[in-house]
Amino acid sequence: MIRRPPRSTLFPYTTLFRSGDGRLGYPEEAPYDAIHVGAAAPQLPQELIDQLKPGGRLIVPVGPEGHNQVLEQIDKLEDGTVRRSALMGVVYVPLTDKDSQWPGREEL
Repeated sequence: MIRRPPRSTLFPYTTLFRSGDGRLGYPEEAPYDAIHVGAAAPQLPQELIDQLKPGGRLIVPVGPEGHNQVLEQIDKLEDGTVRRSALMGVVYVPLTDKDSQWPGREEL
C-alpha cells in the first residue's frame, strides 16, 4: 500500500544541504538513495559512488573545467557493481573546495 505524505509536505523525502568540499560528499549521513552534483568534477569522484546505497543513483557532470563535459548517470546495482551511462554533453562550473570558491574571503 502506498501512502501519500501529509498535504503540508512538499516532498516525501528529506533534502540535506551542507557546506564543504563537494568532491568528498557527506559520509556521515551515507548511504544515499540519490546524489545530484551541480558542478563538474574533472574525474568521477569515487567517494560519491562509495556513499550510494545499492539501488542508488548519482547524477554528475564530468570533464575538464571550461571545456565539454558529460552529464553522467551512475547506478549502484543491488550486487554493489556500478553501471555508468553518458546522458548528454554539458558545460558546468568546476567542482571545487570551499577555499577555491571564495578566494580572499578572509578579508571580509
